[in-house]
Amino acid sequence: MQKSNVILYLINAAIFILLEVAALNMLHNNGPLQSTWLSKGSQAVMGTVWGGAQNVKHYFSLKKSNDSLALENHDLRLRIAQFEAMLEGTQEVQAPMAADAKGKAGNFVYTPATIVKISNNSRHNYIIIGKGSNDGITKGSGVITGKGAIGVIDAVSSNYSYARSFKNHEMSISARLGKEGAIGPMNWDGRSSAGAILKEIPHHVDFQPGDTVYTSGFSSIFPPDIPLGTVGEAKIVNGATYDIKVTLFEDYGALRYVTIVDNLGKEEIKALEKGNNENR
Repeated sequence: MQKSNVILYLINAAIFILLEVAALNMLHNNGPLQSTWLSKGSQAVMGTVWGGAQNVKHYFSLKKSNDSLALENHDLRLRIAQFEAMLEGTQEVQAPMAADAKGKAGNFVYTPATIVKISNNSRHNYIIIGKGSNDGITKGSGVITGKGAIGVIDAVSSNYSYARSFKNHEMSISARLGKEGAIGPMNWDGRSSAGAILKEIPHHVDFQPGDTVYTSGFSSIFPPDIPLGTVGEAKIVNGATYDIKVTLFEDYGALRYVTIVDNLGKEEIKALEKGNNENR
């Protein structure tokens, strides 16, 4: 059932209520002929509204089922992407660690979620997600799909989370270049919907257009080997390092389902880093 039909039935419901109010008023001031006419009219409208109400109920029931199936498919795509990354990077392949009933795998907890709102047309793009502190979501968690690391949770309420999108000029991801394993920061290019720049890659590193770029795992936010995009043109900066154009896999305009990933050790890592910096 389409949303336009749902709106039509809601309008019918409003008309029915107005007619009932008018009927009560006319019944108070008129005779049995008007009462009979109004009764038949209201019954006809009631039949339409009742049928519409059942269709609305059916619509939202189907939507809930579809959302549940889509979340399951999203989780499967994420695991397939992990397998593909391992197949490309190593000869001895080990399966990604399976998550338990609470979504925990190794040191990470994975929580599937739906997107409530997404911004794609500014320099400060963001994502609002339909999971919050009541679901165990914490500030600093990553937001991923099977096609990329797409954001970081910046704020959390009881039922929702606000994430900085990767398509935000303040956002950077530690990324690994293909099989060579060179690591560098990757940022949105600030212009295109699927463009990024991988920086600080040493000029002696060999790579080819079409090579895959992955998360490096060298952060307290994202696990390693999440595919991000493919290598494009490159230019040497200051005679020492490459800036490499990357075409992202994820289509931000089509995003609906994500997975929030929480590194259970992130606070310990931050505390260790803070203590070391203070002792310098």
